[in-house]
Amino acid sequence: MILTRRAEFSASHVCANPALSHAENQAIYGVAANANGHGHNYVVEVSIEGEPDGITGMVFDLRELKEILNREVVEPMDHRFLNREVRPFDRVVPTTENVAREIWRRLAPAIDRPNVRLKNVRLYETPDLYVDCEGA
Repeated sequence: MILTRRAEFSASHVCANPALSHAENQAIYGVAANANGHGHNYVVEVSIEGEPDGITGMVFDLRELKEILNREVVEPMDHRFLNREVRPFDRVVPTTENVAREIWRRLAPAIDRPNVRLKNVRLYETPDLYVDCEGA
């Protein structure tokens, strides 16, 4: 079975590679390279795969999953300027792809168990743009 939980956070970022010139970043990222940044109301959906426990009937304790999401994603990223306040985005361009990969990296160790594994991280940057990450 696949169990999915959703969380939301708001954050700002700049899509710019510090190794490139301002003109090069503008050519690649357009207005997203504005040095003052811009923000999003992100939605993250975390899917876990496993079989329901014979005793509890649950794939994963939903309260624990919510706590993990809050601790590893929402609290450190909500209302933050990702480039300046959240590692590794001080050195990694915080594209939707890279933010999803970082969320995976933060969640997998807390979720993966002998009969349960993190299956997918879906990160919506806007209602019509999302990325799926199926491994770090």
